[in-house]
Amino acid sequence: MSRTRHIRGSRLTTAGIAVTTATLLAAALSPAAHADGRPTRATAIENAASALVQHATSLGLTSTQDTSVRDVIVDKDGTQHVRYDRTYRQLPVLGGDFVVHLAPNGTFRNANRATRSHISLSSITPKLSAPKAADLAVNALRAANLGDTLKRVKAKPELVVDALHGAPKLAWRTNAVGLDSLGNPVARTVLTDARTGAQIDAWDSIETATGDGQSLYSGTVPLETTQSGSTYQLKDPTRGNTYTGDAANKTDLCIFGICFVRAPATLFTDADNHWGTGANTDRSSAAVDAQYGTNETWDYYKNVHGRNGIAGDGKGSYNRVHYGNNYNNAFWDDSCFCMTYGDGDGSVFGPLVALDVAGHEMSHGVTSKTAALTYSGESGGLNEATSDIMGTLVEWYANNPSDQGDYLIGEEIVRPGFGKPALRFMDQPSKDGNSADYWSSSVGNLDVHYSSGVANHFAYLLAEGSGAKVINGVSYNSPTYNGSTVTGIGRDKLGKIWYRALTVYMTSSTNYKAARTATLNAAKDLYGAGSTEYNAVAAAWSAVNVN
Repeated sequence: MSRTRHIRGSRLTTAGIAVTTATLLAAALSPAAHADGRPTRATAIENAASALVQHATSLGLTSTQDTSVRDVIVDKDGTQHVRYDRTYRQLPVLGGDFVVHLAPNGTFRNANRATRSHISLSSITPKLSAPKAADLAVNALRAANLGDTLKRVKAKPELVVDALHGAPKLAWRTNAVGLDSLGNPVARTVLTDARTGAQIDAWDSIETATGDGQSLYSGTVPLETTQSGSTYQLKDPTRGNTYTGDAANKTDLCIFGICFVRAPATLFTDADNHWGTGANTDRSSAAVDAQYGTNETWDYYKNVHGRNGIAGDGKGSYNRVHYGNNYNNAFWDDSCFCMTYGDGDGSVFGPLVALDVAGHEMSHGVTSKTAALTYSGESGGLNEATSDIMGTLVEWYANNPSDQGDYLIGEEIVRPGFGKPALRFMDQPSKDGNSADYWSSSVGNLDVHYSSGVANHFAYLLAEGSGAKVINGVSYNSPTYNGSTVTGIGRDKLGKIWYRALTVYMTSSTNYKAARTATLNAAKDLYGAGSTEYNAVAAAWSAVNVN
């Protein structure tokens, strides 16, 4: 999945940081503080730019590097957190990202760096050619889809500096894309040593899970719509004009983030503002679920965490339902800033428009705009777990009697052919037959949907505690690695701690040990060092063998 960012950058020179004209103009035209006295985004960026000059050495910045702002958070007390990406000789640096933390008066406090490696390469000329890197990536894509005949396979290599996997090295980051035998998209990102041709890492590029309206899963739900003449559009003006459209069972043809053909998103309309019938036979029923899922996710992030939309900019996304042929998947795509849902094959999965699936997938969008956790290894497990955790909290937040909150992932979409009552189980992740309950040195070698089990288990323990219990009619029995008894602090505090850790302390390379530190820092910020909540975070991580 291609991710594009609007770059606001600064370049380190021997004289210091030269902030771009656009950034200076934004600062000049913006007030220095909000109405409540907090510094503005522009002021935070200006303060951070000064900090880069003063602390260039500790941040590993040199005259060969550029920085660009990815995200800005200003706390209620005026504390500022500015997140940066980094390039080396104009090449993106994987693991070069960092977060600068500033006091309310703009002075530097400290920083979190994805990696602390010194970046200096003797050459940025690859020995492995781009066409050869493309061939290797295509082979990797085919190997990841054995038994399926792929069509329209393409690959586009990009030179990068890899600082995520040991000593920084020149590498090709290649996005390989194609269509499976049903015409549905497949994609894989392959990281190749540009000197030796050895594969460094590889991961899936599509992040998966796998009036009123009568939905498939959530009963009759309220909808905000837009009237246009004598008809109504399934577009919500109260949530950034988020809308839902019909993909007409078609698929995208995209290569390297450039889409030559997009499956449509034909806006659903209705004559009486009563949408769907609650049955698959009415194509708008799935649209009701999708729109409802978007609404609840938007409201959860805004009302609980103060985040205005997925990107934090108040802009709505859009949904496409009825994508592909019997497509057993749903995915968030940054390149269109949209959610896409398949109908399922009816045997393994039904339509994938359930509430926790919507919350899960759109939370990938939040992660991409904040920590951008790399989608492989332990950071990939944390990426998936973030979506499971936040998607679960969206389901609890909605408080819908037809789809009550639980710690099961995807329980509404599975069918008898799947063989289990849910995709994943947060109280004891190994019940799915693949996920890890506890951390071990090999957990990063698992598929990210299974290595996520460690963080999912932590989250359940932090919210509900260990041992046997029944919640909303579902039986749970959560064990601990060290035989300890963990007392939960509730879902609300879990969500606040995880969200702050994600948006303030985690970086692209965060692993489980670093996630423990990030969540402890978040708990300290919110509740105080040595508080019940701080100690509970420490205990829950130890209970899943993260120390």
